[in-house]
Amino acid sequence: MKKGILFICLIIAAVCSLFIGVQSISIGDIFHLDETQKLVLWSTRVPRTVSLIIAGATSSVCGLIMQHLTQNKFVSPTTAGTMDSARLGILVAMVFFPNGSTLSRSLVAFLFAFMGTMLFVQLIQRLSHKDQVMVPLVGLMFGNIIGSVVTFFAYQLQLIQNMSSWLQGNFATVTRGGYELIYVTVPLLILAYLYAYHFTIAGMGKDLATGIGLNYQVVQLFGLAIVSLASSIILVTIGGLPFLGVIVPNIVSLYYGDQMKTTLWLAAGAGSLFLILCDILARAVIQPYEVPVSLVVGVIGSIIFILLLLKGAKK
Repeated sequence: MKKGILFICLIIAAVCSLFIGVQSISIGDIFHLDETQKLVLWSTRVPRTVSLIIAGATSSVCGLIMQHLTQNKFVSPTTAGTMDSARLGILVAMVFFPNGSTLSRSLVAFLFAFMGTMLFVQLIQRLSHKDQVMVPLVGLMFGNIIGSVVTFFAYQLQLIQNMSSWLQGNFATVTRGGYELIYVTVPLLILAYLYAYHFTIAGMGKDLATGIGLNYQVVQLFGLAIVSLASSIILVTIGGLPFLGVIVPNIVSLYYGDQMKTTLWLAAGAGSLFLILCDILARAVIQPYEVPVSLVVGVIGSIIFILLLLKGAKK
């Protein structure tokens, strides 16, 4: 019953998202819109809402996969250096392939994100104390180091403003014809569901997973590849969405457990709902202007993340 309520709330939030903005479009006018309203609805509002649903679901599922593979509840692409490594890849693409397409930039970002994530995994395996709080803190420091390198070279190459504006999570620029790459993440979500049982077993530890016949290394590489590619696409098309991949899977697991086959679509739906609500708030807080949704997600997400960290530290 609770699952049904979640998805009903998601549908309601998605419908509300279609009718919130500078251009006035009311639900009562939906069957007799003028040309301007039709243009706004189909060129910006619908793509924006679809992007919100897909980006929220993808970010949440990526966090869920990483938490299983690292056996840590506070690891996600934003706390493991994945997104920062993808930013480094985008900087490399902007320098060496200035006229490259969005797809080519995504591929370069994916390669750097995958290598950065693997480096983080190798790093935490060498930690003597792998408690729930230490691992994400190491990940944040690792990501900040990479981010500092990106900022330094972007400043030296006079790309800092371009990088900052382009990578800031903002759905205001999502329009028809410029966001369709995000659909690539949908097959990745389906793959994650099909291999959810394998990820759940891998989350029980290498020794146990190997003992029951699972090829732990292959599953880990496959999962990290899904996370890296999906995160890179979200970063290129939308921008950064901090902490979403941490807080949503944690909240879902509190109520529905850690069986990924059961919680994956719940986490996806909850992530979409959370992102849509944050986007509505971003549009409504200083109308007719709007703040970047990454700011709203970051503020709310960081508060919840700190509360989760404190709760984990007490255990």
